[in-house]
Amino acid sequence: MDGFDTNEGVILIAATNRPDVLDKALLRPGRFDRRIVIDLPDVKGRFEILKVHARKIKLDAGVDLMHIARNTPGASGADLMNILNEAALLAARKGRSAVTEVEAAEACDKVRYGKERRSLEIDQNEKRTTAYHESGHAVVALFVKHADPVDKVTIIPRGLSLGATHFMPRKNRLSYWKSELLDQLAVLMGGRVAEEIFIGDISSGAQMDITQATRLVRSMVCEWGMTDKLGTVAYDERAEHGQYLGTQGFQEKSYSQATAEAIDIEVRKLLDEALNHARALIQEHRAEVQLMTEMLMEFETLDREDVLEIMEGKFDIEKKKQRLKISQDLQKKNNPPPPPEKIPGRDVPPSLTDDPSPQQV
Repeated sequence: MDGFDTNEGVILIAATNRPDVLDKALLRPGRFDRRIVIDLPDVKGRFEILKVHARKIKLDAGVDLMHIARNTPGASGADLMNILNEAALLAARKGRSAVTEVEAAEACDKVRYGKERRSLEIDQNEKRTTAYHESGHAVVALFVKHADPVDKVTIIPRGLSLGATHFMPRKNRLSYWKSELLDQLAVLMGGRVAEEIFIGDISSGAQMDITQATRLVRSMVCEWGMTDKLGTVAYDERAEHGQYLGTQGFQEKSYSQATAEAIDIEVRKLLDEALNHARALIQEHRAEVQLMTEMLMEFETLDREDVLEIMEGKFDIEKKKQRLKISQDLQKKNNPPPPPEKIPGRDVPPSLTDDPSPQQV
């Protein structure tokens, strides 16, 4: 490790997930000369990992591993293995002979977002507010140009959320484009706007949406140079972390008070534009939002096929119920044979009385 030893043929390998806190002496030439960055798997890597773990699990023909791979951005190999194991457990509890698409989707949501909280008592008015909120997200996402496709809308509480709108990424997200970010901001504001229009009041349910939108806009303005007024200048510069574990970096303010006020104005401007964009789309498609809300109150979860049928005015409640029944009966094991009939007056099984033991006295 000192760099002066004459021994050859010795390879030292070390791993860390915090390279920013390593002592600089460790990184001198002759000690660790080559650095290999191992990132989380992309969609192709996730698909290959799923195929390996799926060898020991019996899957129904309708289970699409690529669909799971696309629906799990940022998942590690351990997460993917956990998803398939959870799916197998769910299928066993339901008495199925193979894992179906229902268990695969439920396991994916459980690992990523937490277990369903069906025991949580929710007032009907709050449940309807959540349905309007999630319908607002979904409808705006369907009508902006650059949003990811809507995969599922649900009002089943899971983790810290009372409902969620899930999206299916079209590609590996390597960089962010301004047009995509502006549409994403409108989608984030869709829930709050739907509450305003249909409930006539606003709730605290949009807290995470507003927080996420504000962080995104500040990155656009201060880090990515996506505004004409402030130009291509990085305003929020973070100092490097200290060399010892536990020391935190700090944000260095390298601009004037006037620039800070300009940043605040630009952030508010972009957020207001996103809010107005979402408001215009929801006002234009009020009927679709109302129908989606009613169907969420009826079924609690709508998949992509349901959402598209609602948008096209072709949704049929009976067809939805039929699809649910088919999915529930898929890969069901045969019912066990009924127990043998009792002989009147005999409560003890015949095997215990008709054949006495040789040692009986």
